[in-house]
Amino acid sequence: MHKLRGCTLVGTGSKVPDRVLTNADLEKMVDTSDEWIVSRSGIRERRISGVGEAVTDLALPAAEAALEMAGLSALDLDKIIVATVTPDRMLPSASCTMQERLGATHAAAFDLNAACSGFVYGMGVGASLIASGAADTVLVIGAETLSKIVDYEDRSTCVLFGDGAGAAILRPCDPGHGILASRLRSDGSQGHVLEIPAGGSRLPASHETVDARGHYIKMKGNELFKFSVRAMETVTRQAIEESGVPFDKVRFLVPHQANLRIINAVAERLGIGPDRLVLNIDRLGNTSAASIPISLDELLRSGRVQIGDVIGMVAFGGGVTWGAIVLEWNPALAHPIAASRTQATTAAGATG
Repeated sequence: MHKLRGCTLVGTGSKVPDRVLTNADLEKMVDTSDEWIVSRSGIRERRISGVGEAVTDLALPAAEAALEMAGLSALDLDKIIVATVTPDRMLPSASCTMQERLGATHAAAFDLNAACSGFVYGMGVGASLIASGAADTVLVIGAETLSKIVDYEDRSTCVLFGDGAGAAILRPCDPGHGILASRLRSDGSQGHVLEIPAGGSRLPASHETVDARGHYIKMKGNELFKFSVRAMETVTRQAIEESGVPFDKVRFLVPHQANLRIINAVAERLGIGPDRLVLNIDRLGNTSAASIPISLDELLRSGRVQIGDVIGMVAFGGGVTWGAIVLEWNPALAHPIAASRTQATTAAGATG
C-alpha cells in the first residue's frame, strides 16, 4: 500500500475584472440604497465581468500567477480542479478549457460544483490526490462570473455578488506539515435555501423557464444566515481540533466573503479578533468559489504572513455545503519535482 504523504501549498494567484459596480450604480438599477446594502452586507462595490468575458478568462491569469509564485510550469501539473457554478459552457468543462489554455498537456482535469464552498472542497480533494500518490502537482481554481446569473430586478440578491478567480498550487511534503486538516460537509435537505431552479434536466431551458426568471439565483436569506453561522463555527472548530494546532496559534482566518454580518457572527463565536480576520467583502462582494482563493492570495502577497504561520479557511455555500481547511504556510517543505518531469519541462521551454 502506498504510504500517505503530506500536502503543502506552494503558490497562489488571483484575478478580478476591471469593471467596478458601486452601490451608487445599483441605486440607478434597482430599488435600493448604499446605506441599505452596507448595513445588511458590508459591501460597497464589486467587480463585474464584461460582455463575452467568461470564467476561464479570469481563471487563466490567476492560474499563471500561482504557477509563477510556485516556480513551476503548466507542464508540471498532474491534475486541474476548477470549482465553479458558472463555467464557460456546460460542455466541455471549464477545467478542460483551462488545461488547453495553459498548455498543461500532462494534466487530467475536472470541474467541481460545491457553490461557495467549491475552493475548500477542491483543496480537500487535491490534498487527498497528493496524499494517496495519485498526483504530485495539483492546480485548484475557484472562479465565478456570478453577474451572468444574477437577477438585477431582485434587490435581495443582485447587490451581493461579484466576479473573480483565484488559484492555488499543491505539492507533496512530509506528513504532519502543509495542509493539517480538511473537513467537508453537506446537507441536501437544505438545498432550497440557495438555488437556480431552471437550466438542468429537471427544468430544461424553455420560453416558460426564461419568462419565469428561473435561470437566476434564488435565495432565502434569513434561513441561510442562521444555518451558515452555526455550520461555519462548528466546522472551523472541528478542523482546528483535528489539526492539533492550539486555537490561539491559528494566525489568520480566511472566511468566505458572503456577508459581513455572517463573518462577524462567526468570528465572535470563535473569539477571533479583527487582526486575525481576512476581509475584502467591501471591495469585491460575494464571489462564491473565488472568494477564499482571492482572499488567500491577497493575504500571502500582503507581506503579513510569515513562514510557519497557520491559516484557517472556512466556507458555506449552496447545496448546502460547508467546509474548513487548516494549513501551515511553508512552500519550502514541498518535495522536489521529479527530474524526468523537470527535464521535459525545460526541453519544452527551449523548443517553444
